[in-house]
Amino acid sequence: MQPVPKEPTMTVQQLVTGDEAALETFLAAHADESMFLRANLRNAGLVYGGEPGQAIYAAASTDGRIGGVAAHCWNGMVVLQAPDGAAELAHACVAWSGRRVTGFAGPAGQVREARRALALEGAEAAVEGDEGLYALNLRDFAAERFLNGPVACRPPEPAERDLLHAWRVAYDIELLGAADTPEARERAASFLDAQIAAGNAWVAVAQGAPVSLSAFNAALPDIVQLGGIYTPPALRGRGFAKIAVAASLAAARDRGVSRAVLFTNNPSAVRTYEAVGFRRTGDYSLVLLRIG
Repeated sequence: MQPVPKEPTMTVQQLVTGDEAALETFLAAHADESMFLRANLRNAGLVYGGEPGQAIYAAASTDGRIGGVAAHCWNGMVVLQAPDGAAELAHACVAWSGRRVTGFAGPAGQVREARRALALEGAEAAVEGDEGLYALNLRDFAAERFLNGPVACRPPEPAERDLLHAWRVAYDIELLGAADTPEARERAASFLDAQIAAGNAWVAVAQGAPVSLSAFNAALPDIVQLGGIYTPPALRGRGFAKIAVAASLAAARDRGVSRAVLFTNNPSAVRTYEAVGFRRTGDYSLVLLRIG
C-alpha cells in the first residue's frame, strides 16, 4: 500500500520585521486589489506603534508561502487580501491588536466573510456595499487628448489650501458618510496635506480658479490608486473631473508608473473613468461602520 500524501497545513501567524519581502511578493500577485496594503507596507513597515499606515498583520501560510493576509490598521480598518482564510485572519489580527474595528476594505467576498466572522454583519454602517474595481494600463494612455483645451491642470498652490480642505471635507461627507466635526475636518486636512506633500494631488483650473481635484490615495512605483476625486456640485457636468484625472494619470505615467486602479459604484464617476479608459476588472468593498 502506498502512503497517502499528507495535505499541506495552513498556519496563521503574525508578521514581523523580516517578513516584508514575502508579503510584498504575495501582494504584488494581487496588485489591483492590494493597494492600501502594499502602500502601507512600503511606507510604515510591519512594526505597530499606532502611527498612520501601521497595522497588525496576520498571514496564512502553507509550506512557508503566504496565501492570505489581513491587517488591523491604526485607524481601526481591517484590510484584506485573503483568498485563503479571510475569517480566520480577520479574527487573528483583531485579537492580537485588541482594538475596535471601524470598517473593512478588500475584495468584496472576503470583506463579507470577515465581517460575518467578527459578528459585525448587522452593525450600522455609514458606507457599505460592493463597488466596481477598475484598471487602466498607463503605458498606452494618451492623456494629451483630454488636456488641449482651455482648462489647465497643476499641483495645488499654498493659497488654495483652505479651499481644497473644504472640498475634502465635502467629499468625506458626501461619499464616505462622515460627520462634519472638528475632528473630521482635521483628519481630512491632514490626509490632503499628505497627498499634496507627496506630489499626489492635482487641481484643474478654469479662468484662474480651481474647479476639480484629483489625487492618489495610494501610490507605488509601479501602480497608483485614484481616490478623493472631487468637483463641487455647482461645477459638475462640464468635464472638469475628466481633465483633472487625465492630468494626474499623465503625471504618474511620466514617473514610470504603468498601471492605475480605482473603485467606485457611482454611475456618474464610472462614466468619467470609462471615458478616460478605465475598464472594470472585479469587485471591491469598502465598509465604514458608524462608531458610537
